[in-house]
Amino acid sequence: MSRRWHNWARTESSMPATEVFPRTAQQVVQAVERARDTGHTVKPIGASHSFTGLGATDGIRLQLHRMRGLVSADVAAGRVTLWAGTHLWELPQILGPLGLALANMGDIDKQTITGATQTGTHGTGLGLGGLATTVVGATLVTGTGELLTVSETENAELLPAVALGLGALGVLVTVTIQCVPRYLLHAVEAPDSFDAVLDSLLERNRAADHFEFYWFPHTTGARTKTNTRLPIDPDLGPAGSGARPLGAVSRYVDEEFMNNAMLGAVVGFQRWVPAATPKINRAVQTVSSARDYIDESHRVYVTNRRVHFREMEYALPIEAVPTALRELRDLIERRKFKVSFPIEVRAAAGDDLMLSTAHGRESGYIAVHRYWRDRDDAYFREAEAVLAAHDGRPHWGKMHTLSASDLAARYPRFDEFLAVRDRLDPDRVFANPHLNRVLGE
Repeated sequence: MSRRWHNWARTESSMPATEVFPRTAQQVVQAVERARDTGHTVKPIGASHSFTGLGATDGIRLQLHRMRGLVSADVAAGRVTLWAGTHLWELPQILGPLGLALANMGDIDKQTITGATQTGTHGTGLGLGGLATTVVGATLVTGTGELLTVSETENAELLPAVALGLGALGVLVTVTIQCVPRYLLHAVEAPDSFDAVLDSLLERNRAADHFEFYWFPHTTGARTKTNTRLPIDPDLGPAGSGARPLGAVSRYVDEEFMNNAMLGAVVGFQRWVPAATPKINRAVQTVSSARDYIDESHRVYVTNRRVHFREMEYALPIEAVPTALRELRDLIERRKFKVSFPIEVRAAAGDDLMLSTAHGRESGYIAVHRYWRDRDDAYFREAEAVLAAHDGRPHWGKMHTLSASDLAARYPRFDEFLAVRDRLDPDRVFANPHLNRVLGE
């Protein structure tokens, strides 16, 4: 039995011939062998939170929600091995009792650990890499049906490809990640001037453990968020740990009422009355208030996002971000685009993963959004041209139009990745139209 699939943003859909619900690595092997015997392709699917067609297939879809949870832990080394279908939102309950936490997170935790690492999901912090940089090992089923172990000591040459592999190299069955001791985050959120933030962007990123900001187009203001890491004394317990969390009422008003109910109503209205967008954005800016609180890391990183949207994000050399943002502001005003969703700006350390958007350079991330029902693509198309012109690399899990030839020029190790793909999936069992576009056939 199979049913039509679509992703969270409703930007992609497909109709698999068959759905398989494996519980073991051997059942994944059998699914790949079945695909080879019948001429089908295979695609695993996690939370379907990617905005792209990476998970689309008309072949065999592997639903991994029965392969979740902890496989093993080396608490002394801070490493845990997880089943591939484990969601990020499940990790606090798994890692917390072990005294561990993720080193960094984005603001959405609906993804699976493998979906997040395979697409290059990241948080913010110029001294920290994306989630894939914490992958120190994995087991995967290759396109030939082999169950392969990759780690720092076994097939180590494959790790920089497998850690962020776009689902092109195999079906990950387990993944081993490097964690850190549990910690608190002191969050300071405050309104600021858009130009003032741009003028000091690099300094703010270097001074903070985590810095990000949001800018609503058509306004002169920004909302900044600065997070400082604080240790937890495990002997003190929750009451004495130093936490000063948001109250239940405050959290509900800010994150459920304002960020979801009100935002949904506003963007729905703006879709029908786009001329009102600049005034509404400026009104929202005037009521932006400051917040100061301390809580466990995952409670500070994550925000519930119930309003569906489409997203495009590019990674630029960090030094190019202020110029690119000013060009985006000029573009929006010159073309009279009415943009209801904010632009989000984050940063990450450089790394050596073959297809990491931060490969070889400190990177700033600029994300643009549109309400999911708004199908006018002119804003995305022209914003992409601005970001790509600054040697931008598109987020693998978010919307973009680049092809393999474009991407090969932006990634020094692109051909190395293709060679690994030829080795692990020579018959393209894991291919689909999206991968054919971004990697070639």
